[in-house]
This record gives sequence, structure tokens and C-alpha cells, in this order.
Amino acid sequence: MRTAALLCILLLTVASCRGGGEPGVDLVYVSDEESDVVHIVDGRSGHLEGQLKTGERPRGLALSPDGLTLYVAASDANEIEAWNLRTRRLVRTYAAGSDPERFARAPDGKSLFVANENAALFSRLDLASGTIIWEAEVGPEPEGIAVSPDGRLVVGTAETSSTVHFIDAATGELLGTALVGSRPRDVLFVPSANEIWISSELRGTIAVFDAMTLKAKATIDLVPAFPEIENVQAVEMEVTRDGNRAFVAMGRSNQVAEIDPRSRRVVRSFPSGFRTWGLDLAPDESRLYAASGLSGELTIIDLVANEVAETVSLGGKPWTAEAALR
Repeated sequence: MRTAALLCILLLTVASCRGGGEPGVDLVYVSDEESDVVHIVDGRSGHLEGQLKTGERPRGLALSPDGLTLYVAASDANEIEAWNLRTRRLVRTYAAGSDPERFARAPDGKSLFVANENAALFSRLDLASGTIIWEAEVGPEPEGIAVSPDGRLVVGTAETSSTVHFIDAATGELLGTALVGSRPRDVLFVPSANEIWISSELRGTIAVFDAMTLKAKATIDLVPAFPEIENVQAVEMEVTRDGNRAFVAMGRSNQVAEIDPRSRRVVRSFPSGFRTWGLDLAPDESRLYAASGLSGELTIIDLVANEVAETVSLGGKPWTAEAALR
């Protein structure tokens, strides 16, 4: 009897450590560029569980491949921080060049590709040594950045020049440049369609490129789907692993739009807070999290019921979100 009881306690303890053993248990990390913190929110309940006190103006976020380290761009401190999510302690700080607003993690987890907004550069940061391997000169105010699933191609946007730049991930060589919609914000690889999507904040469009040829092939225009909104915008994007559902934060349009990647049409939209900037999917893709900077909120969207489940008041200016299993 005593052995059985001890086994039961052990199993309950393990289940607790793994979020109760139930599917869909995750924490959402929300960068707050005004309060200099990353908020920690329970993904299902919306309960605020704590904060990470970061360097100045935290913005871009990314997880390590094992989900145990959170990288945070402290853009006004010119640093990227590495946080241990089990202990919630800062374990390392990287000098990441001027204003590292956003960055993308390499698939192998060994490098970060950084958009240095004030310097008009994209750079590659080696995480083991903490050194910058290469810098690539691009248009003014580089913003969005992503790396291909095979780790060979880096794609980044430059706001002021309304350009997208294609860069060899290994060498930093510029492979090509193309014009896109005004103030391009985000880059999204859609592997199921072999496409690269580039969102345009001011035009409310998404430019679609062939990921093999790097040639433009289509434009997704959000404007006709939202006749009631005066200034339709498109900012950060997410896509499900199977490529069937894509989502775009609509900035000051205060919505999140869902797009069918096959038809490239808006399927539905979800109301969100003021100036919805950043998005992330729950690890099991049952929820979508949207950060809204001007209302200080995180909107939790139930993607099974297709409705807003919770609106979490955080204060400050939430910038983006990153979800991880407990």
C-alpha cells in the first residue's frame, strides 16, 4: 500500500511539472516595451503568473529548440538576453549590435539572425561564442526577419525603403532585393506552399514570393475584406504547421484576420485590443495569442470554437508574444 501511495504521489508530481498532464497547457511570454518586462501568462486561463525584468525596451522574442530558453531583444540596451524558463533567471546577455528590434532563431538553435534597425543591417549572432559572424547592409530601418526551415536563407524587410532582402544565411551575401508594400513589417515562411509572405503595415497587403525562385507571385489584399475599417494594416503573421490556417495581426485595425493559404482569402476575423502587433500560436495550435500595445492587453483566441476566449489586461505596451509548454 505504501509503495502504491508513493507511486501515486510521484506520478502526480510529474504531471504537475508538465502542466497537469493535460494537453494545451502552456505559458505565454509577452514583451512589454514600456514597462521593461516580459509578462508570463497562463495560456488557458489568462492568469498572470509573473514577470521577467529585462533590459530596456524588450521587443522581439524567440525560444530555443528545446523550449527551455527564451531569447529577448532588449532593443534600447543593444542586447539580446537569454532566460532560463525553469528558473526564470537571466543566464546570458549578448551584445547584438545597434537596436536589435527583432530576430529569428536558426533551426539548429546555434545562431540568431538580427535586424539592427538603427544601423540598416542584418547580422548573424553565434550563440556559443557571442560574436557577430557577419553583417549585411540593407535598406533603412530593417524590421521583419525570418530564416527558412532548412536554415539556408534569411529574408528581411526594410521599412523606409519598402524592400525585402534575400540573404545567404551562411555567408551574409545579398542574393536579391525586391519592392513590396509600404512599411513591410513581417516575414513568414509557409512551407506547405513553398512560399514567403511579406506583410505591409500601411498598404494592408501581403506580398507572396516563391521560396525557390524568390520571385513575386501574388498579393493578398486585406482591404476589400474590411470595408468598415478606414486604414487596414498588416503586421505580424503566423501559420499552422499543416499550412491550413494563417493569421495576421492588423495593427491599428484592432483585429486579427485569418487567411486560407490556398485561396489566399480572408476566412474570418477576431476582435482584439488597440494596435495589435504581435502574434503566436499555442504549442498545440488550439489557441492564438495577440498582443495589443495601445490598450495594454493580450487577447486569447480559441481556434477550436473560433472566438475570443479571454482578454488579459497587462498594462504597459505589449509588443509580441511567444508561447511555450510549461
